[in-house]
Amino acid sequence: MGKKVTIQDIADALGVSRNTVSKAINNTEGLADATRERILNKAVEMGYKQFSYVQSLTRAAGFAGHRTAELSAQRGEIALLSAIRLNDSHFASTMLDRLQRELLQMGYRINTYHVRSTDIAARQLPLSFAPERVSAVVCIEMFDWDYDMMLCQLGLPILFIDGPVRQGGRSLPADQLYMDSLGEVERLISGMLARGVRRVGFIGDWLHCQSFRERRLATCCSLLMAGIPVEERFMIRSVSAQEILAHLAALDELPELFVCANDFVACDTLQALKTLGKSVPEDVMLCGFDDAPESRMVLPALTTVHIHTQIIAYSAVQLLISRIEEPSLDYRKVYTETELICRESTRFLPLGEIQK
Repeated sequence: MGKKVTIQDIADALGVSRNTVSKAINNTEGLADATRERILNKAVEMGYKQFSYVQSLTRAAGFAGHRTAELSAQRGEIALLSAIRLNDSHFASTMLDRLQRELLQMGYRINTYHVRSTDIAARQLPLSFAPERVSAVVCIEMFDWDYDMMLCQLGLPILFIDGPVRQGGRSLPADQLYMDSLGEVERLISGMLARGVRRVGFIGDWLHCQSFRERRLATCCSLLMAGIPVEERFMIRSVSAQEILAHLAALDELPELFVCANDFVACDTLQALKTLGKSVPEDVMLCGFDDAPESRMVLPALTTVHIHTQIIAYSAVQLLISRIEEPSLDYRKVYTETELICRESTRFLPLGEIQK
């Protein structure tokens, strides 16, 4: 088996910084298009993670060029369904740009549909959605189990990027794409346990989506595997900043570390702790998830888990196109790699970690 290609390997091959490569791979602003394309091409050439499949996709779509409109008429529509406004989501907006570019290059029309709460309650499709003209469906931030099951029964190729909490161990009859919510949370907690931390909690609505559930699961399993009991008083299922404040105020003591469902929950927790006169990281450490811009703007800056939006987009295209071409494939669950980013909201770094 060949050596695993890293971001540093790509940086060394091109004579640029690791940070520059990371910006290109994650579609971060502030990078020239020519530089971004050069880095992405090198990533493909070197076989970096899921990027290696882009070569085959590019060859398959390479003849498109000026025939994009003609191909669109032949290949039909990819429908993007979401229960949120995608531009309001840091994760969705950065991933969506690359996803749309790849699908357009391959000759598909892209239409976005906002699924309203009234649509979900009535189990009805958006008014302008016409299944007969749709080649495949991509669901983003669609977390209602019954509505998602209805979508699965349309008989169309369908991909869920994240999804609802599994029901009684059952999973949706569809392809599903997730960012890894287990590995980096486990790595953080294992490192903290090695430093002597013993009281660890979780904050977030773990019934909101499968990814939130898996982040809580990673927190609990990391403790149990180390022989440390899970303290339920530190497992806080909150859906608003007010609820977080109320729960924290009711505790007679704080854990040493809170893992939060995402960076926005972590920011709400940080504000609640400040309201209660508590200091981060001196009184309690915080870790978020997603590496949203807000995680770098708050004081102290948040330790978090970075998600690779470019890789998620490429993986989504691969899953979607292969499902269109081979409808009889078994359903697949794919997890893309994530990366722990240690900042000032943790008092010290897990053993072997470097400040980023």
